[in-house]
Amino acid sequence: MTTTGRRALLTAGVSAAAAAALSGCTSEEPAPRKPGAAELEAERVARAEAALRLRSVTASRTLLERYDAALAAHPALAPRLNPLRRSVAAHAVALGEGGTTVRPATAAPTAAPASSVSVSASASAKPTASPVPVAGDPRAALRELAAAERTASDAHTAALLTAPPEYARLLASVAAAGAAHAYLLTEGARA
Repeated sequence: MTTTGRRALLTAGVSAAAAAALSGCTSEEPAPRKPGAAELEAERVARAEAALRLRSVTASRTLLERYDAALAAHPALAPRLNPLRRSVAAHAVALGEGGTTVRPATAAPTAAPASSVSVSASASAKPTASPVPVAGDPRAALRELAAAERTASDAHTAALLTAPPEYARLLASVAAAGAAHAYLLTEGARA
């Protein structure tokens, strides 16, 4: 090969490399990538779990408010209600632990969008606007509290169908404890 041929080959190679390097440079931002089906499904599942956790924590906190109202209206019931109330408070915390933060699949990893959903143990810790009504008779108040325990237990049991396995086990335990509390509030008093 002659010198002219080598120079031409070298020049062509350098020109091609420069063109390839410069073609990657642009002033436009790349178009956002569209999430795949798996990412969209994962986001849907995470949102459903976050909503489930929020409903479960809300049911437990509502029950806790009923215990507080019953204790305020009937302080003589404190020895009987305080252990059950502590248990309900622990359930509310346990149901809210491991809260899920959901971000849309198209979100940039550096910025959290305003539409993200976050659930934590303090998600619904706001006081209610109106106090919970309590019966004037202590026995009637215990019956109302037992009914509230059954309602919360039923809500946790219904949530088992859509809960992920680990959370379903927790919900089942809390529901069983609620049923035991209802028994202790009504039938257990007669024993």
